[in-house]
Amino acid sequence: MRKKLLVLLGPTAVGKTDLCISIAQQLGIPIINADSRQIYKDMAIGTAAPTKKQQSMVKHYFVGTLSVEDYYSAARYEQDALEVIDALFPESDIALMSGGSMLYIDAVCNGIDDIPTVDEMTRQELKGRLEKEGLDSLRKELRIIDPQTYSRVDLKNPRRIIHALEVFYCTGKPYSSFLNHKRKERPFDIIKIGLQRERTDLFDRINHRVDTMIEEGLIDEAQKLYPKKTLNALQTVGYSEIFHVLDKEWELDFAIEKIKRNTRVYAKKQMTWFAKDDNIMWFHPNNEKEIKHYIQEQLVI
Repeated sequence: MRKKLLVLLGPTAVGKTDLCISIAQQLGIPIINADSRQIYKDMAIGTAAPTKKQQSMVKHYFVGTLSVEDYYSAARYEQDALEVIDALFPESDIALMSGGSMLYIDAVCNGIDDIPTVDEMTRQELKGRLEKEGLDSLRKELRIIDPQTYSRVDLKNPRRIIHALEVFYCTGKPYSSFLNHKRKERPFDIIKIGLQRERTDLFDRINHRVDTMIEEGLIDEAQKLYPKKTLNALQTVGYSEIFHVLDKEWELDFAIEKIKRNTRVYAKKQMTWFAKDDNIMWFHPNNEKEIKHYIQEQLVI
């Protein structure tokens, strides 16, 4: 019987954490986290990372293991997560991964194109150019050297623009030339379970979560990270808006509403992305009994 990777996915605030811990406890296995921001230290509140109590209940991989100064990518996650999965399989026929980062999940399930590693000098040079010249200048440059990537990339996302330029300056070849989109075969079966709620319910949960983050100390957390605010890891909903408050550009109430709105926008992007995957079996997160029954059925196939 082939080993199986169970992937529990869904938009932010849908209710993955508690359900995943319950499933992990029943199966007696750890959780492989697939959230691209929860992997960083000192960002626990703003990323809604599993609490210390939750982590004491079940072992979690890739939670609070990196400094915000560390460079990380979906390609690195693919390699690291597959190593963990490979190490876990001798002890169990099933591994459990959970999160909402679309690229990280795709990287493990389908593979990611082999993009060359960017050296630190090039990374710092592009970072400096962003600060001096602004994003619009870098957009225009990308349009000239790699029109294919320019036509597809999120032009409002500085990380995507800069990374494409980094690859070009490190290799002399456009970023798009490294993309082949070929699915990689895995030596295990993949079971995908998606969690979904009515949109109004999900958005209410997002709004409540943001209020809770503020109560739990998001502003203080952002204040400590403020000196490093230009780092890629901190170009994240929740922190970006609070940094505007600390820069005395926005009032706090306005920033809080922006966090709620931007989180809702991100959740819609997640739902749109996941909706394209026909291999996902969808459940309401409250249907725990039904979900666990489905998992048991899949394990014997």
